[in-house]
Amino acid sequence: MHEQQYSINHAQVEQREVSKVLRNTYGLLGMTLAFSSLVAYLSMQMNVAYPNIFVVLIGFYGLFFLTAKLKDSIWGLASTFALTGFMGYTLGPILNMYLGMANGGQLIASALSMTALVFFGLSAYVLTTRKDMSFLSGFIMAGFFVLIGAMLASFFFQIPGLQMAISAGFVLFSSAVILYQTSAIIHGGERNYIMATISLFVSLYNLFISLLQLLGLSSSND
Repeated sequence: MHEQQYSINHAQVEQREVSKVLRNTYGLLGMTLAFSSLVAYLSMQMNVAYPNIFVVLIGFYGLFFLTAKLKDSIWGLASTFALTGFMGYTLGPILNMYLGMANGGQLIASALSMTALVFFGLSAYVLTTRKDMSFLSGFIMAGFFVLIGAMLASFFFQIPGLQMAISAGFVLFSSAVILYQTSAIIHGGERNYIMATISLFVSLYNLFISLLQLLGLSSSND
């Protein structure tokens, strides 16, 4: 009897913890998306140039690892906004480039709508079915190295269709991360909402940019 009561109490505590992490994650995700959008808008208005690739890589990975190190303190929140703000800053010049195209506004709106649809669809699927997506960890790890290799190859070789393949790969990769991260929260694999937030934010960023590139490439081929 006592063991049964303990199991019930443990399950209730676990469910409250899951609900708390989900609530904090989606709350912080919403705030970082709003902040990043504001920074992107300001960088568009200021017409800033896209940073050097090394600045982008150092800025992103430096802030990412700093956030991971500070994830258990209040400074982790500050680092989270610094990271997402920096990514918004890099997004501004990209959006300006597409707005310079004849149908750029339509492409951006379509990519944004598709990103929202994919994110809410995948999240709702995991939250309603509560399926364990931990099996995707191997695919995500392999996909990361494949995409890195493909990106390096694109710098040195002009292979027809490679950029489109990379963008399509990032769409699949980002979708897998959204499934995996959401599942990790509800199954107890992720208890830090800051890390969950930046994982989902980066996935949304990559998903949006990749869909935008696919739409842009398809449009230019018409």
